[in-house]
Amino acid sequence: MSSKIAPVAALCLAALCLGAPAAAQDRQAGMQKGNQGKNEPQQGRTSGGSPVQVAPYIEASQLLVVQFSPEDDVVTYTQIAAGVDAAITGRNNGGSVSVRYERNIAYGDNAAGSDTLSGVARGYATIIPRALTVEAGALAARSTLNGNGAASLTPIGAAIGAQDNSSQIYSVFAGPNLHAAAGDVELNANYRIGYTRVETDNALITPNGVRPIDIFDDSTVQVANFHAATHPGQPLPVGLGIGGGWMQENISNFDQRVRDAHVRADITVPVRRSLVVVAGIGYEDVEVSSRDALLDADGFPVTGPDGRIVTDASAPRQIAYDVSGLIWDVGVVWRPSRRTTLEATVGRRYDSATYHGSFDWAPTRRSRLGVSVYDAVAGFGGQLNNALANLPTRFSATRNSLTGDLGGCVASSEGNACLSGALGSIRSATFRSRGIAANYSASLGRMNAGVGAGYDRRKFIAAPGTALAAANGVIDENYWVTFYLDGELGSSAGYSANTYANWLRSGFNNTGDVFAIGASAAYRRSLTGRLSARAAVAIDHIDTAVSVDDITAASALLGLRYDF
Repeated sequence: MSSKIAPVAALCLAALCLGAPAAAQDRQAGMQKGNQGKNEPQQGRTSGGSPVQVAPYIEASQLLVVQFSPEDDVVTYTQIAAGVDAAITGRNNGGSVSVRYERNIAYGDNAAGSDTLSGVARGYATIIPRALTVEAGALAARSTLNGNGAASLTPIGAAIGAQDNSSQIYSVFAGPNLHAAAGDVELNANYRIGYTRVETDNALITPNGVRPIDIFDDSTVQVANFHAATHPGQPLPVGLGIGGGWMQENISNFDQRVRDAHVRADITVPVRRSLVVVAGIGYEDVEVSSRDALLDADGFPVTGPDGRIVTDASAPRQIAYDVSGLIWDVGVVWRPSRRTTLEATVGRRYDSATYHGSFDWAPTRRSRLGVSVYDAVAGFGGQLNNALANLPTRFSATRNSLTGDLGGCVASSEGNACLSGALGSIRSATFRSRGIAANYSASLGRMNAGVGAGYDRRKFIAAPGTALAAANGVIDENYWVTFYLDGELGSSAGYSANTYANWLRSGFNNTGDVFAIGASAAYRRSLTGRLSARAAVAIDHIDTAVSVDDITAASALLGLRYDF
């Protein structure tokens, strides 16, 4: 349990510090969209309703898991859980947090119990109104690992007691945002430091004849940006800007380091009231390096007690990727109304063509569609930490109706709200990630619903002649979709449902594809003012080429919940 103290503290810190959401600055200031723009400062938002909402609870349930393949098995568990959902909404502070601890006590000779911490928190705190804010966020989640390194936030029911293919993922970040003005020039700067860790009992176990996969361990990422710009008409007809940014991720596996620094100038040209053309040009230097594995007397990599390959700290650093030179982009920003924004750019970066974009549309006050297109070089930790930083600050966590695990998306009416695309492969090698993610949420009377979908393409980067060399140039493609629904039935009952599907196409030899699909549904009914009964069912299936047999399991739950 001691390993979970730090993540609990991180979640609590994020809930208390409540950092401002990381989002792109107004495009009229001319800041580049992408890695840089995703971390620009933004002022806190306000909303109506109670300023502080805290809802702690405890649960006790009986759980039945029936596994149909690869072999027939029936296991029962007693599930005990405690958690809290909270939200703070104010003029200068705001955020949301959902934390849950769960203990599953197994019955049966072949069954294993488990304890799980899951939670997500995002928020902001204003230090100096309209000038200085602090943002923070944290994530703790259980994932299921498959034979080709694929990871999913939604484990199958049988994974409750299967520790060989499950892991805990933790990610946390915090940092200040600064905003100032000097005459017609608007100044913005920000800094963020984050940490991500994947805990497994051992590195991923694969069938005989298949090389073990080196699973990501942990990394620290730092991001800093600054930008100075004028708006069109203040004082020139066009807006001019200059800025720069720096990102560095240090990955423990093979002491990998991703370093990206850039400077650029940009211009904003108004075409009409709702449409502007934006363009920028600059210089960028990107480098990925690592050290080799420690070898034994026979020349084979040494494996540590955690199952991961040991890094030779005395080995020289080797360059895996080194690209520097001119970068540019050109695009448009279209804002026909306060509820619709489209941004799209095309340019050159990482010595090749690059595309970025976003679309945000709120057709009503109770519905929202968000789409983002991205392109970045990072490791697993940097990718997940950035996705966490881009979550909205007002949300309700969506959880598996039966296991209580976090879903791939949160329910929110603010921007992109999914983490599924940041998972995909959990290999330790760095990569260039390009993809698209979309999320739609709506509140219809007493019902809330949402769907998220996306595609992520990762081209791995590794130095020749090292233990990671086999990963260089290999491509993994991840397709995912998730859906959630909840509502009320009268004044004393309610329901919820979740479905998900994930398909990872791996380019690594002898690993193949992994396809996972599942659904769960739950019904709850109040017995007294604070005590309620609940029932849930779920079915899950994993089809993987790594294993001869697929995994299929069904689950059912009956329990009680007490809300304080």
